[in-house]
Amino acid sequence: MGNRKLLKMFVPNTRIYLWIITLLDLVIFGYNMYLGIVGILLLIYLIVHNYKTTHARKKSWEKYIESLSADIDSAARYAILNLPIPLTLIDSSGKISWYNSKFSDMVGEKDILDKNIEKLLNNFNLGEYIFKDEQKLIKMGEKTYKLLFNIVKTDENHEDRNVIMLYWIDYSNYTKLKNLYNDEKVIISLIQIDNYDEVMQSTKEDKRPFVRSEIDAKVNLWATRMNAMIKKYQEDKYLVSFENKYLENLEQKRFAILDDVREIDAGNTIPVTLSIGVGAKSKSLSEAETYAYSALELALGRGGDQAVVRKISNFDFYGGKAKAVEKRNRVKARVIAHGLRPLIDESEKVIIMGHKNPDMDSFGAAIGVYRAALNRGKDAYIVLDSVNEAISNVYSTFEDNEIYEFINHEAAKELINENTLLVVVDTHRPSIVECEELLNRTERIVLFDHHRRSTEFIENTLLKYVEPYASSTSELVTEILQYISNESKLEKKEAEALLAGIYVDTKGFTFKTGVRTFEAASYLRRFGADTINVRQLFQDDIETFITKAEIVRSSQVIFDEIAVSICPENGKNIQLASAQAADEMLNIKGISVSFVIGLKDNGTVFISGRSLGQINVQLILEKIGGGGHLTVAGAQLKDSSISEAREKLFHAIEEYFEEGEK
Repeated sequence: MGNRKLLKMFVPNTRIYLWIITLLDLVIFGYNMYLGIVGILLLIYLIVHNYKTTHARKKSWEKYIESLSADIDSAARYAILNLPIPLTLIDSSGKISWYNSKFSDMVGEKDILDKNIEKLLNNFNLGEYIFKDEQKLIKMGEKTYKLLFNIVKTDENHEDRNVIMLYWIDYSNYTKLKNLYNDEKVIISLIQIDNYDEVMQSTKEDKRPFVRSEIDAKVNLWATRMNAMIKKYQEDKYLVSFENKYLENLEQKRFAILDDVREIDAGNTIPVTLSIGVGAKSKSLSEAETYAYSALELALGRGGDQAVVRKISNFDFYGGKAKAVEKRNRVKARVIAHGLRPLIDESEKVIIMGHKNPDMDSFGAAIGVYRAALNRGKDAYIVLDSVNEAISNVYSTFEDNEIYEFINHEAAKELINENTLLVVVDTHRPSIVECEELLNRTERIVLFDHHRRSTEFIENTLLKYVEPYASSTSELVTEILQYISNESKLEKKEAEALLAGIYVDTKGFTFKTGVRTFEAASYLRRFGADTINVRQLFQDDIETFITKAEIVRSSQVIFDEIAVSICPENGKNIQLASAQAADEMLNIKGISVSFVIGLKDNGTVFISGRSLGQINVQLILEKIGGGGHLTVAGAQLKDSSISEAREKLFHAIEEYFEEGEK
């Protein structure tokens, strides 16, 4: 049919001329019969001649088209058979219908007709590579191929009779070039000795050169093994640049340099610890440096003795199992206090908020900042939408006093404006503050916290005082109160609220308690803080005490030193009882770590973790979305059951011990 149309385009249409001659002949016949007869005979001759000529041309053209089609078929057949790339024809089930020699060479087998391609090629899934839009690279021996395909419909009524043509494009050179580019990308790493001053002060003067030399030797040897460029730009800081191909090995060994440096014993009485920030997957050297700085800041904010690798917006953590050494001084507290003072003075009002489900430390720190604002003559407000069992006792001592303004979320949204100072205490994570919307309504934000820093952080603060070495946020606020005004004023119950915050986070001055902790406590004692009254703030009713006892009684011991317990369903004050029970379980002989799993009224599963310091509960609970400190941590799991949370916790503990063995 197509040939006929093509023929008509190139064969002249003579019919119209014959019809014209016929009409003219009839006209002549009317004038002269003899001439008309001659014209008719001539017309008959032309008709016969035209038919023969047209028929001959048609036959000739058809032969030409047929020979051309044969040539095209022959050329196409030759091209397919001798295609310089591997080619395969398969049916929809994966059975090989035809293949060329290049494909046979690629798979290294002969006589593969009618074999299933999925069985012939290991790790090849027809549905994964063919019936999805995305194209993937396939590794075959030492070569890499990109798979292209066409589906040829041989029978529109039966899909299973369709033929799939597979084209195997050799991408080996491209892949090698890509891998070479990735391997040679520059990684920027910043190293800082966490406790350099403390180590040197605790080391005899004649031994200090040996300690410095040993640290330098360890770090330089580590860099040399990677053919890295290393530059020591301060006594306790190094810049290391190396190729990306070494990063995977560093991560597999979990940055063994951390352990190597910690084992230095050249006369020092305090172990040397490092913080390492690594910037990877950056688009430029400038961006790599930015990533490294943010990673180092995160490592220091989490207590040091760890490496943090930043890959664009993802962070990977290694180490962090050593207890952080107290590293603070009065100078920094005084600088922060002097920085806070003008911020309060320049503000119309001060709004203070802690975290959701506030504890005694969050409430005590908020009261301390509230007093600082009052001492500067400013109106202050504490955002508190609800009172839980953890702070009900201390809250009752303030709620009836008109001096103290406690407001809910809606009232806080109406009060806050661009001239309001927002102070966040006892958390640095935007998602768990009392009212997250307030963070977006002002740029004047101050942050006080003592938790080890997580990847989620309140950015763009005017002033931040985040000290993971401090026992509590109440301790930090107490120090600031000493310097913010020339004449300090602190009510007795305010001092007791701050002391209660310190007491609860140090577990009665037993955990994370340093010299500064006792100095803060003695300062509060001078303002009338009564330790008996503070102790009474933690008294429980009989139902809560029974719940706590039941949690301890039902605890299960795993790994010889970890106690895990499940809260009873109908217990009183579940969260408070769980935290206290986790503390009590550490009093059991042989137990160094405890976890308590419970269910909130809103259906959220929570986990409270406690440790004596040998095992880092923060690293364990971070694996399931939690966080905290080396000795005190917690996690909340939405859309999870108690049994599922227990299984996740056990898996996280196993991972922690496996990583420790690497």
